[in-house]
Amino acid sequence: MDYANISKRFVVLLVLASVLLLVHSKRAKQPRCPSLCTCTKDNALCESARSIPRSFPSDVISLSFVKSGFTEIPKESFIHTPALHLLLFTANTFDSINEDSFLGLPHLEYLFIENNEIKSISPYAFRGLKTLVHLSLAYNNLQTLPKDVFKGLEALTKVDLRGNQFICDCKLKWLVEWMVHTNATVDQIHCKGPASHLDKKINDLVPQSFDCITTEFASYQSLKFESISVEAFTFGSDQYVVFAQPFIGKCSFLEWDHVEMVFRNYDDIDSTSTVICKPLVIDNQLFIIVAQLFGGSHIFKRDISANKFIKIQDIDILKIRKPNDVETFLIDGESFFVIADSSKAGSTTIYKWNGNGFYSHQSLHPWYRDTDVEYLEISTKPHLVLSSSSQRPVIYQWNKGTKLFDRRTDIPEMEDVYAVKHFQVKSDLYICLTRFIGDSKVMRWDGALFREVQTMPSRGSMVFQPFAVGSWQYAILGSDYSFTQVYRWDAKKGQFVHFQELNIQAPRAFSPVSIDNRQFLLASSFKGKTQIYEHLIIDLSD
Repeated sequence: MDYANISKRFVVLLVLASVLLLVHSKRAKQPRCPSLCTCTKDNALCESARSIPRSFPSDVISLSFVKSGFTEIPKESFIHTPALHLLLFTANTFDSINEDSFLGLPHLEYLFIENNEIKSISPYAFRGLKTLVHLSLAYNNLQTLPKDVFKGLEALTKVDLRGNQFICDCKLKWLVEWMVHTNATVDQIHCKGPASHLDKKINDLVPQSFDCITTEFASYQSLKFESISVEAFTFGSDQYVVFAQPFIGKCSFLEWDHVEMVFRNYDDIDSTSTVICKPLVIDNQLFIIVAQLFGGSHIFKRDISANKFIKIQDIDILKIRKPNDVETFLIDGESFFVIADSSKAGSTTIYKWNGNGFYSHQSLHPWYRDTDVEYLEISTKPHLVLSSSSQRPVIYQWNKGTKLFDRRTDIPEMEDVYAVKHFQVKSDLYICLTRFIGDSKVMRWDGALFREVQTMPSRGSMVFQPFAVGSWQYAILGSDYSFTQVYRWDAKKGQFVHFQELNIQAPRAFSPVSIDNRQFLLASSFKGKTQIYEHLIIDLSD
């Protein structure tokens, strides 16, 4: 037996087997074309695929999906195909694109996502596509695009958004701003809403076309006591608020804690059946008019050296039997306050500061059960409006000669008005009339009398309070039976529009206050916790 030849043949077979094994091994490592896909030298086409395959032959640089059945493009779907230069999706059924869907494609230049059913795109869907020059999202079901979805696509020269149903509201303001600054070309696209921009070309809009700033009253702090009146005031360089607590007979003063960012207790005035705690600052002296249902009403002064309130004066108990409202005002540099008396035997009375104390200056009328008094200027002249449970609101005008208020007129056809509060929009004077039963009203001064502008449905309302925060004019209509309604002034309509609901039990008074460049609304509650809201400015385009 020729062992030498057998040995040589064995060696040759062994080498041949090694070569075949090596070739097979290399071929095994080369990914095959996935099922439902057709692959050529550098292209792959997948049709009716149920999901996105995880790998393709390494020489594929162009990949297309047609009529596929997957519902989304998941995260990192192409992490194993980094050589792609072109990626196309058309006539598929997926409706969303997740964040980082195309992560790991450092060479991708063309991305076509057309004629699909896309409704939503993650803000980070295209993250990492630094070489992308052409992006098409044409003919999908897009109504908006997330802000900064094109951020980081610095090589982009062409964007196609045609054939979508874009709503050109504040959510798309960013796109208009981006189109102003980008070097990429964006094909003409039309707005499908809202009505103000219907059928307009997005390319023709400018950032100023959008009104995206709105506001909101957000619950900020809840105080564990009931209250019937609230007043904000400044004394020295500090801001304070004072609440009247009728059930425990107390004026509760709060100050702003600049560290904890809350309102905290500052001081109290103990009294009985307190209904109003009205601050009045005269010559850097702080006075507090404390109106009570029983035991008479009093005036306190802040003793700075002793750091406490001291009683300096009683108010005539024969004239003021049942105080219901206190209003302070200045006329020709002189300080006054007026107390509306709601008893049958009382008399609404004006008091004047004489340098040492307050003395009775004028009794307007007895026997009418006045519920509210409002000071306002009509044509630059001082006026008072008295609301009463027994007659229509009466308007008094200041007489410079006698230095007294004379009855001028009343507000016709407005019985059962509990309170009147005024506000101004530019040069126009308005009043809000509160009615407990019936509709509350907004009226405008036309030069001769107040005429109705708007009717507000109200049941169980004890307060209809207008107030301004910055450039926004509001009015709040409280209710003992339902939610409190917040209205905001619409300059175009020339009236209030419904804005927000607040859940306050039996509100009686509201007061705005500005502290540390923040705006708050204080809300007294007769049957629940006193509430504090913060006025927030919201940019809807964010």
